Amino acid sequence: MSLSSALKSGDVGQLPSRRDEDWRWTDLRGLLRVLPPASPVSDAALAPGPFGELGEAEVAVVNGALRGDAAALTLAAGQERTVRLRFVTLSDATSHGVALSVRLGEGARLTLLESYEGLAADYVADAELDIVLAAGAALERIVLAADGDGAVSVSRADVILSPGAQLAQTVLTDGAKRQRHETRVIHPGAGATVRLDGVYLVAGPRHADITTVVEHGGVDGTTDQLIKGVVDDQARGVFQGRIVVAEGADRTDARMGHHALVLSDRAEIDAKPELEIYADDVACAHGNTVGALDEDALFYACQRGLPEAEARAMLTEAFVGAVIDRIGHEAARTLARLWAAARLGA
Repeated sequence: MSLSSALKSGDVGQLPSRRDEDWRWTDLRGLLRVLPPASPVSDAALAPGPFGELGEAEVAVVNGALRGDAAALTLAAGQERTVRLRFVTLSDATSHGVALSVRLGEGARLTLLESYEGLAADYVADAELDIVLAAGAALERIVLAADGDGAVSVSRADVILSPGAQLAQTVLTDGAKRQRHETRVIHPGAGATVRLDGVYLVAGPRHADITTVVEHGGVDGTTDQLIKGVVDDQARGVFQGRIVVAEGADRTDARMGHHALVLSDRAEIDAKPELEIYADDVACAHGNTVGALDEDALFYACQRGLPEAEARAMLTEAFVGAVIDRIGHEAARTLARLWAAARLGA
């Protein structure tokens, strides 16, 4: 069951619900009793997105319809490219879905600047990415999600890695009415490396869900994951991370960390970090913390003359900055810092 299958069939019974373990905190069936009508084709001109003019090419999906040449998402062996991939919604109270493929040949390097831009109200949007990296290929995927308040938005990326491939991902989101960013990785070991990071800064009645699954199937694989979140007002943040180490996947090095700040008594964090290990010779660990700002640090910042609101924003920005600093693309890293500062009032 998925939003994609529900949109294709028109059957809300295909929506995932809280009875599905992986969806128990992001119930869609209980929220959507009727699916909105299909989004119309739009030829409206697009203003620059959050990544501006960075990169050599842009592929846009507007109301579920492709604009531009999707061939920009396929790189031959040895090619290097930076591509903006924009998912834009322009029509109120409509629904749409899209599926795209990303293919990297041997030794190819792609920086994917991916944005979700909700320029309408009360829409339902689904995006599916099928990503395959050949041997020695490298993908840095930087996702900036800016869905509308009333939006229901689901994104899923299925990634298959080859030996020696490198995947680095950072998801930055401030949520929506219901929002989920899901990444599933088939990891071969064999010197391949994965970094799966994320920042969620959610306020008001918004909801953000970052879900990841990495399946290690061979020896000598590495996964490093760091997710940090901040929730305020009546917001809800969800993190589900699962790393599976199959039998025989020896010398796997897999580490997962999720850390969150709760700034309001009405806000909620649901976190479920999991390790499933069926091999003996591994180095695997996970950590999960949820709490408030350090009162001692806040006291000392105020003692140095900072107003309390400014001190809180500064400390919170430093908290999530540890994730943003891991972004490899310098210009995107700068934009991510500005994005965080704007939402934290720093």
